[in-house]
Amino acid sequence: MDLGAAGLSEQPFRTHGRPLSTVSYASHLEAIDVLRETYAARSGLCLLQGPLLSGKTTIIRHFIDTLPDDCAVAVIDGKGLNTTGLLEAVLRQFGYVLAHSSPTELMGLLRVFTMQQAASHQPPLLIIENTRALKASALRALCELADLDVRGTKALKIVLVSDTPLRKLVRAPALASIANRLTHDFHLRPMTNEEAMEYLHTKLRAAGSEIPEFIFPIAVCTELWRASGGWPGILDRIALLSLARADTLPVPQEQVERPVLPHGTWNDEELVELEVEVEIADQAAEMPTPPTLYVSHDGETLHETVLDMPRLLIGRSEHNDITISSKFVSRHHALLVRHGSATFLMDLNSTNGTFVNSKRVSNHVLVHNDVITVGHHRIKFNDPYATKRGSLEGVEFADTVIMKTLEDMRRLLAQENTEVLPTQTENLPTSSGS
Repeated sequence: MDLGAAGLSEQPFRTHGRPLSTVSYASHLEAIDVLRETYAARSGLCLLQGPLLSGKTTIIRHFIDTLPDDCAVAVIDGKGLNTTGLLEAVLRQFGYVLAHSSPTELMGLLRVFTMQQAASHQPPLLIIENTRALKASALRALCELADLDVRGTKALKIVLVSDTPLRKLVRAPALASIANRLTHDFHLRPMTNEEAMEYLHTKLRAAGSEIPEFIFPIAVCTELWRASGGWPGILDRIALLSLARADTLPVPQEQVERPVLPHGTWNDEELVELEVEVEIADQAAEMPTPPTLYVSHDGETLHETVLDMPRLLIGRSEHNDITISSKFVSRHHALLVRHGSATFLMDLNSTNGTFVNSKRVSNHVLVHNDVITVGHHRIKFNDPYATKRGSLEGVEFADTVIMKTLEDMRRLLAQENTEVLPTQTENLPTSSGS
C-alpha cells in the first residue's frame, strides 16, 4: 500500500538510521537508567545485552542525546577489530587525525586524552557494540583502557554491548580488569502487548496518521506483538511489511508474518553455545604477553624493552627504539618486526653485521632465548611462546608491514638529515642509507 493512501506522509517504521520517533517502554527506560548510573559511577562499566533487533542502538542514541554537549563519546563497532583497529577507531571519534602510528603510540595518545578529560571532571565515554566480535588482542587493549585511573576515579567510562551474553567472556581471568569494574549486567526485555500497541500507534501518529487505530486495530497490534515477540526491531520490520502488502485498511491479520524469534540473553540455558564465543573466551584467557628484550654489555644488563609494537629499530642514532652508543654499531643497524606471533630480525646492511647465537644473519626468525649481537652489545630475546624456528620461506610477510617499515625509516632519515652528523674523521661505521 502507498503511504499516502494510508494517510502517512513519512515512513513510520524505519529500519535504518534514526527512527522517526523514539518510543519509550519499561525495558527501554530501565536501560537508560542503567547507562546514566554507569556514567555517574566512579568506576562505571556496564554490559548492555539483548538479541539482534532488540533496540540496543536506539537506546544508545537516546542516552547519548541526554549527555552534555562537551562530553566526549566514542561509539565503536567491535566486529573484527584488533588492537590497532580499536585504538584508531576510538581516537578518530574523539577527534584525532591519525598518521601511521604503532599500538604503543596510539595507546599513549588515548591515555593522555582520557586522563586529561577525567582530571577536568568530564571523563569520556566508550561504547563498544558487537563486543564479542573483538579479537583477543583488542580485548587485551580494552583491559589496559579499563585500568586507566585519575585520583581513584576511572578515566574512561565503558559500555559493552552484545547480541549474546557477555558474562562468561568477562569472567575469563585475563579480563579481570573489566570484571572488577562491572557496575551493571543488564539484559533487555521485550515489550508487553500494551507497550507494543502504544509503540505502533505512536509511530503512526508521528508519520502523519490521525487515526492509527484504523490502520492497526487492537487485534492486529496483538498479532504483530505475538509475531515479533515484543522486540522493537522485529516489530518495525513486520509492521512495515504488513503495511506494504495490504491492499485495504485496516491491515488484515493474515498479512502478518511470523519469523523465527531470537532468545533473550538473560537465560543461558536457552542459548546455543557458539564455537566462536568459546574460542574468544579461551583466547582471552591465554593471551600471550609480548616478547622482552634484554640489552647487555660486558655481562651487565643495561635496560629491558617490551616488544609491544609492530616494529623496533636498533642502532646508534637516538631516533632508534633501542639506542646503543657504540662506534661498532651503525646508525640504523637492525630491525625487529612482529608479524602475528612471529618476530623477524632484519640486518639493515650494517657495517659490522648482526649475529644470532654467534652466527651472522641477514633475515632471521627469532625463538625464545636467542641472543642477538650488535657490535659488542648483546640483546637476549625472551618469548616463551616462540618455540619454532621456521623460516622466512613460505611466510606471507604482509605488504602493509613492509611499507610501514619503509615509511618509518624514511621519516627517521629525514629527521636526522636536519641534524649535525659525525664527520668522516670520526671513522664511525654507518649503515647503507645513513
